[in-house]
Amino acid sequence: MNTILLVDDEARMLNLLELYLSPGGYSIIKVNNGHEAIHSIKKKKIDLVLLDIMMPELSGWETCERIRAFSNIPIIMLTARDTKEDVVKGLNAGADDYITKPFDEEVLLARVNALLRRQKNEFQSATSHLLTRGDFTLDSSSYTFHHKERQIPLTLKEFKLLESLMKNPERVYTRDQLLVMVWDVNATTETRTVDSHIRNLRDKLKRADFPIEGHLTTVWGIGYQWKI
Repeated sequence: MNTILLVDDEARMLNLLELYLSPGGYSIIKVNNGHEAIHSIKKKKIDLVLLDIMMPELSGWETCERIRAFSNIPIIMLTARDTKEDVVKGLNAGADDYITKPFDEEVLLARVNALLRRQKNEFQSATSHLLTRGDFTLDSSSYTFHHKERQIPLTLKEFKLLESLMKNPERVYTRDQLLVMVWDVNATTETRTVDSHIRNLRDKLKRADFPIEGHLTTVWGIGYQWKI
């Protein structure tokens, strides 16, 4: 469930926004000033902020700028100020969208849904090249293998071997299956080539102090597997 932070110094507006958004399946947190908003974002998992501009002590513009100093959380400014200058100022402060009061309930919900959907797609796109199993990560954008903060470059065949095994942990792959997956469906390579590459890969990872023992394992008489 996505959590939305509502920031407005008017209790009536906070309650109205909650009434509109709660049926959409969102969890709602309400605060009445910018300082509380910043504190909430630092302490809690919040997926989107609806931020009023005209607030005492810390305006929505200032609040937005301070949030942007440490977070890329989606922010929609919600305000009665609708001049072009105000809209530009809000967007330049770091807001992702700008809705003026009075607003239509369906339009508000659609804007919220669209921004959350875009955020999810951007996250998936940014991480689609990563394959993570526990503390180990394969990065297809750089053909590197990571264990926590350490990384080691891999050859194409080494990368494909690990990728094939890590995609389905605990599954045992025969040497013939790995030949088809890594070398090519029409490859005439002998199965002992798989053994040679696995042995070299293990040695390489051990020299780099990767704790590979117990993960890249041999199933005698059958083939290899990645154990979690």
